[in-house]
Amino acid sequence: MPTSIRSLLVIAAVVAVVLGTLTLPKMRSKGPAANPAASAGRAAEQAIRVRTVAVQPRTLSERLSTTGTLRPNERVEIVAEIAGKVREIHFDEGGRVETGQLLIKIDDTELLATRERSRFRLQLASQLEAQQGKLLAEGIISQEEYDRQLSEKNVLEAESNLNAVQLAKTEIRAPFSGVVGLRLVSVGAYLTPQTRVAVLQDVDPIKLDFSLPEQYAGEVRLGREVDFRVKGRPEPFRGTVYAIDPNVDEQSRSLTVRARANNSAGTLVPGAFADVELVVRESRNTLAVPAIAVVPELAGKKVYVLEAGKVGVRQVTTGIRTDTEVEILSGLGAGDLVITSGLMQLRPGMAAEAE
Repeated sequence: MPTSIRSLLVIAAVVAVVLGTLTLPKMRSKGPAANPAASAGRAAEQAIRVRTVAVQPRTLSERLSTTGTLRPNERVEIVAEIAGKVREIHFDEGGRVETGQLLIKIDDTELLATRERSRFRLQLASQLEAQQGKLLAEGIISQEEYDRQLSEKNVLEAESNLNAVQLAKTEIRAPFSGVVGLRLVSVGAYLTPQTRVAVLQDVDPIKLDFSLPEQYAGEVRLGREVDFRVKGRPEPFRGTVYAIDPNVDEQSRSLTVRARANNSAGTLVPGAFADVELVVRESRNTLAVPAIAVVPELAGKKVYVLEAGKVGVRQVTTGIRTDTEVEILSGLGAGDLVITSGLMQLRPGMAAEAE
């Protein structure tokens, strides 16, 4: 190769190196370090997106589900107090009766005859006593003779009163207003004090008996409302606790509670099974978070919060717990944003933003 050509090639190579050196700073100036917007975009993409709930004061109730049985407000078996034959029946099966209404009339023919005999005997004894009193005043008879006649009169008065009581017992009357059940006797049947005639029930209001675990013995209060449902009825019913058994059953370790509910429509039937829901504890103006947000630890419980674009951790003390929420007694304040998603991948200080 001629010398002139080699010289031209060397000069061209030198020029290429110089041009490359001059161009390199410009290329570097277009890199990531020289583009703040691009760097910020990538940093934002690294922030995890989470769902949050703002904590606000509210009322939180702990409800307990149990079962119960409906019972009549009043119930009595209609029976005779004396023996005798049924002469009249004055009620309809399944019908309503009022207090004092005549239900059964027992034959009283013999008692009426006895009453007449007692009346005549008492009348005669009274006359004799009056005569003896005059004779005693005149000193004709002794005090002892007069006392015997007075005693005779008093005995006959007692027998007359006893007869009147027995006559009253031949009429079986309703002790309270209610509904009579099925009739178990007919006209002509012979009744004894052990014979059941029918069952009378007062079903408005109706009672609801149910049991609670013994740990809730101190939580139930008189006047507390209960909600319940019965099979075959789509609508819910509501009652009010009015009596609490003072003893806990030793076998079941449960407490029996009784509520009263309106039954003016007659839709509730004694003996029916009921599904009961009762508010056993209630906190007003308290803070609560979704149950899923509370993370248990060996040392207690914690929740994650979103603070200024970062994940924070709060140690909390909990109270009432429902199926979906947990009461927070300490560790959070009103307005805090509690994180409810992605809890397993959260770390304190991690960049995060709400969805």
